[in-house]
Amino acid sequence: MSGAATRVFVSRLAGLAVFDPRGDQVGRVRDAVAALRPAGEVTRVVGLVVEVGMRRPIFVPMGRVTSMDRGQVITTGVVNLRRFEQRNDETLVLAELLDRKVRLTATGDEVTVIDIGMEMTRNLDWVLSKVHVRKGGGGKLRRRGETLTVAWDSVEGLTAGQSTQAAANMLAAFENLRPADLANVLHDLKPERRAQVASALDVDKLADVLEELPEEDQVEIVGLLDEQRAVDVLEAMQPDDAADLLGDLPTHEAEKLLEMMAPEEAAPVRQLLSYADHSAGGLMTTEAVILPPTATVAEALAAIRNPELTPAMAALVYVCRAPLETPTGKFLGAVHFQRLLRTPPGDLVSSVLDKELKTLRPETMLSDVASYLATYNAVAAPVVDAQRRLVGVISVDDVLDHLLPEDWRNAETAEEPDEDDAGAEGRSFSPDTTGEIRVYRPRKRHGS
Repeated sequence: MSGAATRVFVSRLAGLAVFDPRGDQVGRVRDAVAALRPAGEVTRVVGLVVEVGMRRPIFVPMGRVTSMDRGQVITTGVVNLRRFEQRNDETLVLAELLDRKVRLTATGDEVTVIDIGMEMTRNLDWVLSKVHVRKGGGGKLRRRGETLTVAWDSVEGLTAGQSTQAAANMLAAFENLRPADLANVLHDLKPERRAQVASALDVDKLADVLEELPEEDQVEIVGLLDEQRAVDVLEAMQPDDAADLLGDLPTHEAEKLLEMMAPEEAAPVRQLLSYADHSAGGLMTTEAVILPPTATVAEALAAIRNPELTPAMAALVYVCRAPLETPTGKFLGAVHFQRLLRTPPGDLVSSVLDKELKTLRPETMLSDVASYLATYNAVAAPVVDAQRRLVGVISVDDVLDHLLPEDWRNAETAEEPDEDDAGAEGRSFSPDTTGEIRVYRPRKRHGS
């Protein structure tokens, strides 16, 4: 590793791009994997967890890393694409060591781990060598917030499990992750650590992350929250995702949480829960870009610029009479965003309506919804009731999630394990006789 850094603090690796020798990006670093050993023994860093396409974590042995410098990681280019599975004797440095309460051997002071340093030895192994800590609530380190860096073997409590571990510093290392990426991190944590991290997230961030997690993780995390925090999170979620989650809870628990929610927040969720499985009503969301006929094209363009909108939800502006919350007043039609781009900004949206746009009914079944989208080359469609009120919008991703097989995300073919990866590095991968990559299905839609 000539010319590369030989000492690195692990938190600085989080999120770094990983490249092959040709300069093509492989993925991004999520964590480092260490094989913890009893006190007094060297603790090796055996590899990195790297997130590749479709947010899949893979294992890259340290022997495949040729450089960790200048804000990037370079590998040999030979990477095993099987999904990373943590072994019992391995520890994720960021996920499991940061925020751990330990003691300084020399003074007995309790301190909190805020970073871990690793360095390359003469025989080219990487080992954990430094611990950056912040003082605890007492002891001889008197200045509040004082930090210091000590040798790895100068602290007690890193070689065994700890029950007193917070999550603030781990979250700081991952603060720039998108909710979907943070959801992947949470999914791979051990249950106790997952609960600690979920408790440390603010309500809005936790709501965003829950929307990206599989239902079993959602239920587990919400079950660990006190009722009021659970209600706050549900109110911050999109109505369709909140309905998904509540639909997976026991009926009495779901009803109790609904009763505690603000009426205006609970109403659309109750509406979604009332529709049949695999119907347009069971797949749709009540959140859409809805404007009155008096709105201008400029106002419509401003509305679809909202960065929180998915491309499918920004593709159409729905024009209705008041009220503009679902169920709306009479649905008048919709305007395609491309038409908005070709129309003077001062014109009214009512002057460029696609009045021929077909609508769906809440009871329309999944197969007919799919046929509609395919027939009209549409990425989204309005769902109206018998009174011609807009009750929701269904998008193509809602449909695809239900048309594809349950295990469709596992259907990618991985490279066969390289002998050096599986043998010389001592790694084992999740059993898989088919050669497929095991990736969890991120989330379902309500009504599934």
